[in-house]
Amino acid sequence: MNRIFVSLLLIFFSFCYSQDSVTERAASFNIEDHLALEGYDPVSYFEGEKPVKGSKQYSANYKGVVYRFCDEESKNKFLLNPTKYEPAYGGWCAYAMGAKAKKVSVDPETFKIIDGKLNLFYNSFFNNTLKSWNKDEQNLKEKAAENWLKF
Repeated sequence: MNRIFVSLLLIFFSFCYSQDSVTERAASFNIEDHLALEGYDPVSYFEGEKPVKGSKQYSANYKGVVYRFCDEESKNKFLLNPTKYEPAYGGWCAYAMGAKAKKVSVDPETFKIIDGKLNLFYNSFFNNTLKSWNKDEQNLKEKAAENWLKF
């Protein structure tokens, strides 16, 4: 009897812990209403010159973050390897993460694939941070990786 009770208790606490970690993870991402990349298809960044808006019809929730896709094929590619397609730094501006350790919103059409990861950048009011990033990419990339661990 005690073994069953202890087993049920462990299952309950592991479920609660995993739900908390999913919620915590989603809270660190640049999302609105649980939707990442402002609805752009994460796979499209890797397969074309410009990202493509996804459709509500082709949505997937990965660890508390909802992604939209342009078709079933893109959705399936993502689900086979979500870490390949998820944006670096939770979808926040890579430059701001590296230069200032800050979460700054992005223009989802201003991006760069670096070492196989999607990096997004702020681009508004004559301030395209991708240009600044390109001037000191190696240094900023190292700092961004360190800074992201704080979040």
